[in-house]
Amino acid sequence: MKKRIGFIGQGYIGKNYADDFEKRGYEVVRYSLEQAYVNNKSLIKDCYIVFVAVPTPTTPEGFDARMVKEALGLIGEGKIGIIKSTILPGATESLQKEFPRIYLMHSPEFLSRDTAAHDAAHPERNIIGIPLDNDEYRKKAEEVMAILPEAKFKSVCRAKEAEFIKYGGNSFFYFKNIFFNLFFDLVEAHGADWETVRQAIASDPRIGGEHTRAKDKGGRGAGGDCLIKDFRTMADIYEKIVKDKYGIEVLNSLQKKNIELLAKSGKDLNLLNGVYGEVCVNEIISPK
Repeated sequence: MKKRIGFIGQGYIGKNYADDFEKRGYEVVRYSLEQAYVNNKSLIKDCYIVFVAVPTPTTPEGFDARMVKEALGLIGEGKIGIIKSTILPGATESLQKEFPRIYLMHSPEFLSRDTAAHDAAHPERNIIGIPLDNDEYRKKAEEVMAILPEAKFKSVCRAKEAEFIKYGGNSFFYFKNIFFNLFFDLVEAHGADWETVRQAIASDPRIGGEHTRAKDKGGRGAGGDCLIKDFRTMADIYEKIVKDKYGIEVLNSLQKKNIELLAKSGKDLNLLNGVYGEVCVNEIISPK
């Protein structure tokens, strides 16, 4: 008999994961603030495994995990909570101490908004991070792995490693996008055809075409729901922990260049201002 699966949050991430589980024959309970699901709050405690996919914004004041904590409080005693939301490295371990009555894990999501349904049903990677590396938690993690769609790469690791995997991927895409924007300006300045150059570089399987378009989705720069906020958070963590002068300068320069690209092309301005604040953005693009 298949266990009842809960989902807290029905944005494009939670919705598409819940849809996939329903299509595969699982009994699914969805809870979110949307009218269709808002009355299911009390049902979450009876779900054996609960996926949490709620916003974790990065704001000018810092990282905000309040909605994750609220969601974890709804999970029943002895049940398994899987955080799909992006969270700070070390957060799962800390949250497990705050919620000792549940088994808590972090499984980063890799969905693209435009292809989320397909990505949820056909994952390239299934990664489950556990806050305590012992037989009990590994057994629970394997239970979760067993209900996920089959993936080419599967890993049960420490939660901190799973958290870094998510930040590493998004931060690399951010780097990559800015490099191709810089290279675009160089190629254009020489009067060469950008698409000829881009397509030839992107055909290298070590590079690929993802994030190589200098002008994409309404403007220039690394945008979208995840890249802006996740790179800002990664850079903040690096500055606090690694404290390497030149590394910090690189990360700060990349952020300033991306803010300039996004702001001057009018791309994702609400997301940009939400992460850095309108005053900060204006100071970078129009310094006094």
